[in-house]
Amino acid sequence: MVRGVCERLGLDPLYLANEGTAVAVVPPDEAEVALAAWRAHPYGAETRIIGSVVDTPRGRVTMRTSPGGERLLDLPLGNPLPRIC
Repeated sequence: MVRGVCERLGLDPLYLANEGTAVAVVPPDEAEVALAAWRAHPYGAETRIIGSVVDTPRGRVTMRTSPGGERLLDLPLGNPLPRIC
């Protein structure tokens, strides 16, 4: 649903406010323990590993796209969309 709405409005969901979502960075050898702890909570049932920290390239964040390519994630330009609370 988010993908469809963002495509219609020309927005990138990676740069929108996302309330109710948490990201944790944990050492690789503790990842399974962290997953189990999050999944034990009713709101954490769909917790998963979404990435890893690597040595190179330093200072850059990239993601794999659904077709299998890579995308550089830049800092947002201008003002982000306001949060509606």
